[in-house]
Amino acid sequence: MKEIFKPIPDYPKYEVSNLGRVKSLQFNKEKILKSRKSSNLYLNVVLFKDGNAKNFTIHQLVAMAFLKHKPNGYKFVIDHIDENKHNNKLSNLRIVTHRLNLSRRGGSSKYTGVSWAKPNKKWISRIKINGKSKHLGYFEFEYDAHLRYQQELKLITKN
Repeated sequence: MKEIFKPIPDYPKYEVSNLGRVKSLQFNKEKILKSRKSSNLYLNVVLFKDGNAKNFTIHQLVAMAFLKHKPNGYKFVIDHIDENKHNNKLSNLRIVTHRLNLSRRGGSSKYTGVSWAKPNKKWISRIKINGKSKHLGYFEFEYDAHLRYQQELKLITKN
């Protein structure tokens, strides 16, 4: 695959490639920046503008340059299709809702918002709304917990 570099929006002295590499164009020379692993295990780089340093995840920069993604909190996020946080190639990234991204994570249930509560020996249903978790109940059957989650989701989307 041919490597293509594009400018990083709002950071004219930097470019990012479709292969997930970031380069600096400062001081009239090109230099590939070294990434570092952050506490959330994503690869980051530090970019400078007007004397201020700002940390960016590489997958965010690739999405901004190639997918026209505008970071907007948790409404839409960048998903690593293969679930490898270090694979920042454009072909491995897509923009999805935060809810879909969370539902792809491994868990004890095949349903979003449902997990097994060991102490109670029941299925628990929870939904996150505006960053706050809401407990929906404990259920004998996994599918019932899923139905309760879906019911709450419909109420939220109506409002």
